[in-house]
Parts: sequence; structure tokens; C-alpha cells
Amino acid sequence: MSEPASISQGIAARYATAVFEIAKESKGVAKLEKGIDALSAALEDSADLRELINSPVYSRDVQGKAIAAVAAKMGLDDVLTNTLSLMAENRRLFVLPQLVARLRDLVAEDKGEVTADVTSAKALTKTQSDKLAKTLKERVGKDVKINATVDESLIGGLVVKVGSKMIDTSIRSKLNSLQNAMKEVG
Repeated sequence: MSEPASISQGIAARYATAVFEIAKESKGVAKLEKGIDALSAALEDSADLRELINSPVYSRDVQGKAIAAVAAKMGLDDVLTNTLSLMAENRRLFVLPQLVARLRDLVAEDKGEVTADVTSAKALTKTQSDKLAKTLKERVGKDVKINATVDESLIGGLVVKVGSKMIDTSIRSKLNSLQNAMKEVG
């Protein structure tokens, strides 16, 4: 991990721990989880929001007002709203994606869940997703939340990441292995 990425992870971890502890004490973890999901979707969907949090052109004041308006529009709970305002004041909004990821991890850990990042060539159906979650639960011994994405370049199969373990059954991977094997022969 590069040094700037490591620093960002550290900043995000400190904010996330504080937010999570406050939410847990006030029995607001469920509300926090909804806020995290909303914030994650907004970051994914809005190029303007991503620019706002990453661009040094915007002043603290502009970032603070904008993030407060976004939080109010999304109906985020007070803990998350106040944290976002504090991050804007301290010029730390650039770590928002890492904050969301760390908060997700803390909430999942609290619920006894693990998240599996699943990439497939086509979107998984509800049945396929449920069956995969059940199979992974048997393997890891915890409830598994599926975070599914689509990558058509896989051609077929799945790439599943749970924690530090990765299972790659994609056709692209198999073709690459075959191509490497053929290079070694000739």
C-alpha cells in the first residue's frame, strides 16, 4: 500500500471508529447502516459529489455547506451528519470512500457478518445470490453479505473475494492460464 493510501486509511479508520462507537452507544447502528448505504450510493452515482470531496479548489466553507445540504437531503442521522461537517472543516472529505468502507466493516463485524465481493460476467439473480451466500456461510461460518458487481470481460464464471481469500473461476482467468502454459511450452 502506498504511503498516501495508508495515511488515508488511518484517517478514515479513526473517524469510522469514533462514529461507530457513538452510534453503538446510542443504539443507532441500524440508522448508521442505512446512512452508510445511502452515502455509498451517492458517491457511486454522483460525479459532482466525488469532485466536491476530492477537489482542493473548494474552500472549507463551500465543502461544509455542500456536504451539510447533501446529508440533509439524504436524511442522514445526526452522528454521520456531524462527522461529515467535521471532516469538511478539517479538509478530510477526501477519505469519505475509505470511511464508508471501514464503517461497513465495523457494522458487519458487529452483526457477525462478512462481506464477499463477487464479480460476475452477468448480473446474479436473487436465487443465485442467495445460494452463493449460503455456500459461503458454510465455508466461513458467518453470515455473508454479497457485494455484487458485473464485469463482462470475465466472459463467464465468478471472482469471489472474502477477506484475504480470493476464488477466481472466471473463463478469462482460465484462458490466461492456458495462454501462459502454451508460452512455456513453445
